[in-house]
Parts: sequence; C-alpha cells; structure tokens
Amino acid sequence: MRGAQRSLCLLLVATASLAALYLHLWAPKGPPSVDLRRPSPERLLPPALPPPARSYPHVPFRLKEEVMELLPRNGCSCEAEPGLALPLQRQLFGQGPPVDFASAFAPAERPRLQRQREREYRSYRLRVQSPADRLLIVRANSPLEYPAQGVEVRPLQTVLVPGLSLQATGRKTYQVNLTATMGTLAVAAVVEGVELQGEGQPHLSLAAARLDHLNRQLQFVTYTNTLFHPDTADIAPLCLPVQFSTDGHAAAFAIRIRHPPTPRLYGPGPTGDSDGDGDEGYNVTALVTIATKTFLRYEKLRGLIASIRRFYPSVTIVVADDSQHPEPLQGPHLEHYLMPFGKGWFAGRNLAVSQVTTKYVLWVDDDFIFTPRTRLEKLVDVLERTSLDLVGGAVREITGYTTTYRQRLSVRGGGAGGDCLRTRPGFHHRLAGFPACVVTDGVVNFFLARTDKVRQVGFDPRLRRVAHLEFFIDGLGVLHVGSCEDVVVDHASKLALPWRRTEGERQYARYRYPPARDDSLRLKHRLFFFKNRFKCMAGN
Repeated sequence: MRGAQRSLCLLLVATASLAALYLHLWAPKGPPSVDLRRPSPERLLPPALPPPARSYPHVPFRLKEEVMELLPRNGCSCEAEPGLALPLQRQLFGQGPPVDFASAFAPAERPRLQRQREREYRSYRLRVQSPADRLLIVRANSPLEYPAQGVEVRPLQTVLVPGLSLQATGRKTYQVNLTATMGTLAVAAVVEGVELQGEGQPHLSLAAARLDHLNRQLQFVTYTNTLFHPDTADIAPLCLPVQFSTDGHAAAFAIRIRHPPTPRLYGPGPTGDSDGDGDEGYNVTALVTIATKTFLRYEKLRGLIASIRRFYPSVTIVVADDSQHPEPLQGPHLEHYLMPFGKGWFAGRNLAVSQVTTKYVLWVDDDFIFTPRTRLEKLVDVLERTSLDLVGGAVREITGYTTTYRQRLSVRGGGAGGDCLRTRPGFHHRLAGFPACVVTDGVVNFFLARTDKVRQVGFDPRLRRVAHLEFFIDGLGVLHVGSCEDVVVDHASKLALPWRRTEGERQYARYRYPPARDDSLRLKHRLFFFKNRFKCMAGN
C-alpha cells in the first residue's frame, strides 16, 4: 500500500515538473526588454507653434489686428466679455462675476500647490500625448510644403496653419490655392506684393510675382472653424482633407477639430496623511485606494482588512457588498457600500471604483492576505515611471504555488461573420528598468491601475458571477497592461471539510460554482457575440 502511495506521489511530482518545463519552453521569449519609461519633456512635448522652416526677414508685412485677436495666446483671463447688461441677467442666464479658483486656498499654500499641479500636469501630458499628435511638415518633393499632421483647432476658433510654402523657381507669377469645407481661410498679416482672393471664405487664392513674398504671406495663413463638429477633421469634397494646390500639383492635409481633453489630475492629498514613505518614496495613502467586492465571506474580508492595516494603516479601503444579510464593518478609513442581494461581481466592482478619489486603485479579492512582500510602492513606481495604465502582481496559493495569470490577447478580423479572439498565456516583452516586470494584456485579480482608465473601460454589470478576463478583453486597445512577479499577495486557504462549512459558505459556493446548466456561460457567449462582435474564441 505504501509503495503504491509512493509511486503515486512520484508520478504527481514528475507530471508537475513536466508541465512547468512545458510552460517555460512554450512561453514567448520576445525581445529582451522594451523601454516604456517616460522620456523627458524636451523629447516628447513640442512647442505650441514651432518656428517656420524658412524665414524671410527682409519681406515687410502689416499685421491685421482683427485676425490676430482670434488666434490662441499663451495666457487667458476670465474677464466678462463686453456686451449689453440686462436686468436680472444673473438670475435668468446664470451669468455671474468671474471666479478665481486659487482663492479657495490660503495664500501661503498656493505656490506649493501650483508647483505640484504643474508637475502632475506634465506627467499627465507625457502619458497621454502620442507621437501622432506632433507637428510634421512635409518637405517639398513636389513644389508644395505643408503640415502632414499635428495641426489642431478648437471648435469655432482660429489657428495659424504652419509649414505652408511653395518651392519653385523660374515662373513669372507664383500662385497657390487653399480650400476647406468646415471653415474659412484668411491671413493674419498682409505682405506687400501679394494678391489675395477669397479672404474669409472656404477658398483662398494667393498670387505674387516674387516667391519669397508669397512664402512670407503663407506663414500668416489662418484657418477658422465654422461648423461645430468636435473631434473630426476638416474634410473637403471627394473625402479629401484641406486641399493645397499650385499649377500642376496638388496636396491635401487635415486640420483636426476638437476640444482638447480636460486633464484629470490627482492632488497629493492633505499634508501629513502619509503612512511613512516606502522604499521608493511614495505616499501610498495619498495615491492609492484599495477596493474589493465581498459576498457572504465576512471572515475572509476581516482577515484581508487586518492584514492591510499591518502595513498600510491609513490607506482608504472601499468595500462593495451584495450579501443578503450584511454585517457591519467598522474602522478608520473604511467605506462599506451595500448593494441589492446578489447584484453581482462586476456591478460591485463598478460601485467600488466609482467611490475612489485617488490617482490609483488597487483591486484585491476579499480572501487575499497582505504580507511583507505586498509592497504597493513598487507597483506605484512602475505606473509613475512608465506609460502603463495597469500593473498586476502575483498571488501565492496555500500550496506555495505563485501565479500571475499573464494573458496575451489578439483579435483577427473576420469580415461580416465577426472577428476571432485568441487568448494565450504569456507576455509580449520585458519592461526595461524593472527586471521582474513584463508587458502583457491580462493579469491576475490583484492589480494597481489608473483610476480614470479603469472607469473608462468599466465592468459589464451583466456578468454577475464568475468573470475576470472579460474586463481585459473590453479594455483591449485602451489599457496598457503590465505584470510584476515580485509584488505578491497571499491567497487565504479554500480548504474546508464539507461538514464544517457554515450556511454562508454553502450559499457562497452555490453562487461561485454554478451547475453546468446555469445560464451564466451562455450569457458570456452572447455578450462576446454581440457586444464585442466576436464569432469565436480559441485559447492555448
């Protein structure tokens, strides 16, 4: 009998070893690492209006004040616009005197808050600005030079069009034409010797006997948007962008029309609310809120809260609870939100995240346990220093096995029948500067994320019971995901003798592990089919 048991144990050990070897060999190695750390502002953020590629200082011009007033400036004010004062104007139209938001702070603290706000704003811009937003000027292959990308105007406002010029010689007269359909064209200054036709109209023609005078005039061309259609581009006839032409040559470029996204910056928190800075010098209390969803497992939840308080005594914990008979949860920096009974897993996630006011939210299951290896400062450091939106850690089971649940997701177009989703374990490449971290698409149920990005993706509340990867599938193309194996949370034991289970544990098991005939799996398939437009899914 003992011999049989020994043989069985050896077989299990050998099987586990072969499985681990297979996963190690199968996992994609990819390039050694990719650097996602934020570059310096000088490398990424261009000036608002770069100097012209060619200047003509010898060509005289006269500014047109009525057009210059329309152009954006480096400074702004909230002074009331001139107009006719009407009786009861404030009561009828809601127009009051200008409000100075800085007055909400004491004069002594304003300089510090100003510096902190600008530092956070610079970090925000480095994260959200794409190289595709930068201004690029197409040099003259044909005689025409024009901006290929990066020209942007706010709805119903005016902007200078940079980079326009004509590089041709040997002509008696030089002429160019500009055409737009969602706005008008004009000039901010008049250059001697240049004939203008169509100022203030969608079509503008410029002609001159001297090329340098024409090019100097082109540096003052303005575009004014006249049709309010935010986040689009000026589209000319035949689906071409703004047209730019001369004799025998034509080009087209786009002027993007949109309201720049309003930044959502997160302050450092009240002074003195820190736990004491961690190894990386981050104030976790001011930066992180811990969120979880519980259902009938108060013993596990209280264990999680107690373990968090050992290491982060003043970090806010948000609990969403859809238990049938809620039990009171009390303690400092603890928020307990009740839901209708059995409302569901993803609905609880939405509720918990909706109450977060910090820059980052840490998601944990209610049966996790913090240990000395659960160093949130390390996850904060990754998000502060890279372009990632979400970074997962690792979960150690009671058996000692640690998982990161790294998933690579890909979608292939499938025509009218729908697209094909494929899931594979593994990662894309390693993260430069962080030896224990990689870039992937899906991670374990223990992750730190930018609060605004999690809200942007959201959790589908129709997924009431078992769901996790669905969030990352919805976030594909929106979330930039990483995983670090050196930040570990423990998983409380799930082992319990059947006759020692409480009624709450039995009820939880019925919801957590539904029978095969349950409709939850069919619901997932229906959501994949219609909401995500998938026709199939395959995994390895």
